[in-house]
Amino acid sequence: MALNVLGGELETCGTDPLTGFYRNGCCDTGGEDAGVHTVCARVTGEFLDFSREQGNDLTAPNPGSGFPGLVPGDRWCLCASRWVEALREGVAPPVVLEATHARTLEWVDLDDLRAHAAG
Repeated sequence: MALNVLGGELETCGTDPLTGFYRNGCCDTGGEDAGVHTVCARVTGEFLDFSREQGNDLTAPNPGSGFPGLVPGDRWCLCASRWVEALREGVAPPVVLEATHARTLEWVDLDDLRAHAAG
């Protein structure tokens, strides 16, 4: 059983669109997940613009992989390192703590995550 950053069972992040490295709706991670897609975030326009500027356009659909592209308000499993970059730039999107994998704590303090908890 995977744990979230609060020490409980990892909850589902999002199914529409279907998120997660394993596309199971959860921010599970494993050895093959080099990007560490563990932060369940409710993406904002500001964050999506930031990500595009960093070379990862999350708004662009990729039909070959079944990725519809994100819009503000979607819940998505972000790379822990990208969320930390966004935090440093002041554009970190809100985080769903119960659906954020405990491994995220290797990258960021729980206090920073709580300060950006989705309401």
